[in-house]
Amino acid sequence: MLVLFAAGENASAQQPILIKFSHVVAPDTPKGRAAEKFKQLAEERTGGRVRVEVFPNSRLYKDREELEALQLGAVQMLAPSLSKFGPLGIPEFQLFDVPYVFPNKETLYRVMDGDIGQTLLAKLKSRGIVGLAFWDNGFKQMSANRPLRTPADFKDLKMRIQPSRLLDAQMKALDAVPQPMAFSEVYTALKQGAVDGTENPVSNFYTQRMHEVQKHLTSSDHGYLGYAVIVNQRFWDGLPPEVRATLAEVMKEVTVYERDISQRDNDEALVAVRKAGTTEVYVLPHAGRVAWQRALMPVQQEFERTVGAEILARIRAVAFQVEADQTRRR
Repeated sequence: MLVLFAAGENASAQQPILIKFSHVVAPDTPKGRAAEKFKQLAEERTGGRVRVEVFPNSRLYKDREELEALQLGAVQMLAPSLSKFGPLGIPEFQLFDVPYVFPNKETLYRVMDGDIGQTLLAKLKSRGIVGLAFWDNGFKQMSANRPLRTPADFKDLKMRIQPSRLLDAQMKALDAVPQPMAFSEVYTALKQGAVDGTENPVSNFYTQRMHEVQKHLTSSDHGYLGYAVIVNQRFWDGLPPEVRATLAEVMKEVTVYERDISQRDNDEALVAVRKAGTTEVYVLPHAGRVAWQRALMPVQQEFERTVGAEILARIRAVAFQVEADQTRRR
């Protein structure tokens, strides 16, 4: 009996640490591929002490369910879009939804990786969550079944948004009708006409087959869609220190990989959308961009207090410094 007990205890001790990693997009998106890369490297670098199960395409939890599941410990890791954290009670995260606040990726990454981004991740601990990294999915484009070339073209369109007060205000500023909806439901809603259009990076637009049910896509870069990779704090704090350190290093490596493939995936998706021939792509010219910026400026002004006037001022300072650095490099 003692021998059997010892054997059972030894087998139990050798059980790998399970990480359930749930997300709502397709496996062949930047987030989906990065989740698989994290699984591969985490299992390799820990010598099998960690096993990662990835659940894409809302197979485990939908948008509205996943954060609660993480807080309850039903799942250990997520990579929700940054819009999800405003409703969680951290309004400063809405800065990523402010239209036209980031003029380019270099500004965006400096904000994410600098004091502003790290302060935001630290705020998650008050919700029992540890923020590990920011992942990228690119700037958003507008789509509908009619051309969207001027702000007036949005009038009365039912536009799907993520649940977000700021995104709601964005669509209302364009005289559209915002329709909050889970990501997994968007394709069907577009196909059935329950909504008229949506906003997405092109990689999501293509991998979710929205080009099959949307006749027009405007390359507007008006907003941004990124993710925060997060873990349940109790789970994270309970890991053996050496395992936790290894996973943190793996996450840094995977974040570099994810950002590298994000723009490439969006560029390739745009080529594929054009090749499919079902969606007309319109690139917003400079004058058009200025018109959109003017139409959406009241949103930035309305949410300045919520996001923080000081934070927005710091982002503008970062953008100014990036522009100066880019000028010197030319």
